[in-house]
Amino acid sequence: MKFYDCSTAPSPRRVRIFIAEKGLDIPVQQVDLRNGEQLSATFRALNADCAVPVLQLDDGRMLSEVVAICQYLEEVSPDPRLMGVDAAERATVLMWNAKIEQQGLSATADAFRNSAKGFKDRALTGPHNYAQIPQLAERGMQRAVHFSQRLDELFASNAYVIGKAISIADISAFLFVEFASRLKAIDLDDFENLRRWHESVGERPAFQR
Repeated sequence: MKFYDCSTAPSPRRVRIFIAEKGLDIPVQQVDLRNGEQLSATFRALNADCAVPVLQLDDGRMLSEVVAICQYLEEVSPDPRLMGVDAAERATVLMWNAKIEQQGLSATADAFRNSAKGFKDRALTGPHNYAQIPQLAERGMQRAVHFSQRLDELFASNAYVIGKAISIADISAFLFVEFASRLKAIDLDDFENLRRWHESVGERPAFQR
């Protein structure tokens, strides 16, 4: 296998953490997003969506999208389980991961890509150019606050997103909190439970990748 990564991008970092939690050793190739390598003909042949992460399987097939890659790795290397141990838990993990992507990560992506100067006319990832919409950046900041409040309530009683076991949902939530904090959309001092969870999870070696 080969993992196509970008050390500065949040989406492939989610897979990097997943790989590290699994204890896997997968060769890595960095993709230079800053200079547009993802838009090159060579990379388009790997992923027509012009985005990382991408996992190349031993037979040459390509997998893109964070959850798809992680699901494959969970199947071929099941321990430790990071996507649930039974049908109900797997569904719960996927449910929460989807909420985190839709309500958290998409909010920070909107806030960042619709305001950063480096993303002028690149407000969305992919092969096509899209203009920035400042109102989406403002809304994204508000959404990040609202979702942080929801997570803070969750972690008042849960050690991890789904309870007592760490999962891919914690990886996604961690990246949301990191991104929202860097954007100054949230101040973790305002969310006691979320801050405690973030500090605890952040001490795990895999999360320092």
